[in-house]
Amino acid sequence: MLGKTYLTKQASLLMKFARTTSDSELSAKLISKAADLKSQADPMPDRDQGPRAPDVSPREGSGG
Repeated sequence: MLGKTYLTKQASLLMKFARTTSDSELSAKLISKAADLKSQADPMPDRDQGPRAPDVSPREGSGG
Protein backbone atom coordinates (compact mmCIF):
# COMPACT_ATOMS: atom_id res chain seq x y z
CA MET A 1 0.00 0.00 0.00
CA LEU A 2 1.28 3.44 -0.88
CA GLY A 3 1.67 5.96 1.92
CA LYS A 4 0.17 9.38 2.37
CA THR A 5 3.53 11.11 1.90
CA TYR A 6 4.14 9.36 -1.43
CA LEU A 7 0.66 10.08 -2.78
CA THR A 8 0.84 13.72 -1.72
CA LYS A 9 4.23 14.20 -3.38
CA GLN A 10 2.99 12.59 -6.58
CA ALA A 11 -0.10 14.83 -6.61
CA SER A 12 2.11 17.87 -6.08
CA LEU A 13 4.35 16.88 -8.99
CA LEU A 14 1.35 16.38 -11.26
CA MET A 15 0.08 19.85 -10.36
CA LYS A 16 3.52 21.30 -11.12
CA PHE A 17 3.55 19.61 -14.53
CA ALA A 18 -0.02 20.79 -15.20
CA ARG A 19 1.04 24.40 -14.62
CA THR A 20 4.02 24.13 -16.97
CA THR A 21 2.28 22.64 -20.01
CA SER A 22 0.61 24.72 -22.67
CA ASP A 23 -1.67 21.81 -23.65
CA SER A 24 -4.95 22.50 -21.85
CA GLU A 25 -6.25 18.95 -22.36
CA LEU A 26 -3.11 17.45 -20.84
CA SER A 27 -3.23 19.96 -18.01
CA ALA A 28 -6.83 18.99 -17.20
CA LYS A 29 -5.93 15.29 -17.15
CA LEU A 30 -2.95 15.90 -14.86
CA ILE A 31 -5.09 17.97 -12.48
CA SER A 32 -7.74 15.25 -12.45
CA LYS A 33 -5.16 12.57 -11.62
CA ALA A 34 -3.69 14.80 -8.89
CA ALA A 35 -7.15 15.15 -7.38
CA ASP A 36 -7.58 11.36 -7.44
CA LEU A 37 -4.27 10.87 -5.63
CA LYS A 38 -5.15 13.55 -3.08
CA SER A 39 -8.51 11.91 -2.38
CA GLN A 40 -6.70 8.60 -1.78
CA ALA A 41 -4.22 10.26 0.58
CA ASP A 42 -6.68 12.34 2.63
CA PRO A 43 -8.22 9.52 4.71
CA MET A 44 -4.79 8.08 5.56
CA PRO A 45 -3.01 8.84 8.82
CA ASP A 46 -0.57 11.76 8.65
CA ARG A 47 2.42 9.54 9.33
CA ASP A 48 3.18 6.66 6.99
CA GLN A 49 3.18 3.42 8.92
CA GLY A 50 4.90 1.13 6.48
CA PRO A 51 7.04 -1.79 7.55
CA ARG A 52 10.31 -0.95 9.25
CA ALA A 53 13.63 -2.49 8.35
CA PRO A 54 14.53 -5.38 10.67
CA ASP A 55 17.67 -3.61 11.92
CA VAL A 56 15.78 -0.50 13.02
CA SER A 57 14.82 -0.42 16.66
CA PRO A 58 11.97 1.75 17.94
CA ARG A 59 12.96 5.19 19.18
CA GLU A 60 13.22 5.50 22.92
CA GLY A 61 13.56 8.89 24.55
CA SER A 62 15.35 11.75 22.86
CA GLY A 63 18.87 10.34 23.10
CA GLY A 64 18.27 8.25 19.98
